[in-house]
Amino acid sequence: MKLYDGGKAPSPRRVSIFLAEKGIEIERVPVDMGALGHKSEALSKLNPLQRLPVLELDDGTVLTESVAICRYIEALHPEPNLFGHRGLEEAQVEMWNRRVELHFLNSVAAVFRHLHPAMKGWEVPQVKEWGEANRPRVTEFLSFLDGELAHRDFIAGNRFTIADISAMVSVSFMKPAKIDMPEHLAHLRAWHERVSGRPSARA
Repeated sequence: MKLYDGGKAPSPRRVSIFLAEKGIEIERVPVDMGALGHKSEALSKLNPLQRLPVLELDDGTVLTESVAICRYIEALHPEPNLFGHRGLEEAQVEMWNRRVELHFLNSVAAVFRHLHPAMKGWEVPQVKEWGEANRPRVTEFLSFLDGELAHRDFIAGNRFTIADISAMVSVSFMKPAKIDMPEHLAHLRAWHERVSGRPSARA
């Protein structure tokens, strides 16, 4: 297998943290997204949507989308389990991971892509109003999450899962998007300190 890796960008980093939690090493092909390496002819053949990460299997099969790649890795290496065991826990992890993606990561991405000068003309036409509209969406979800974390240590329950990985990279993405975490969200800050202390967080 080969993993075409975009470094610290949120989607590639989700896979890197997931692999670190599993203790798995995969051959990596670094791609410089700043130099638009993900738009190269070679990468476009692997993923016509020109997004990273991309996992190329030994038989030539290509998987894209970070969570799909993580699910495949989990099928090969079931433990430590990061998607929930069958039944209720699996559904809860899926629910929380989707909530984080839809209401947190996507909103932070909208702020970054539509307001950051470096993104002008890069991937999307910038619509300043849409970027600004997503700032309160981020803080509203963070407040909601803070309330939930008053009752448990991790996003989807009592242990670390893919939902925590998604939330962790979303918090990191707030920095380049120039979104500050509100000081009063003590439970969220305590959660972030816990997950940031894990060895995988350095991936």
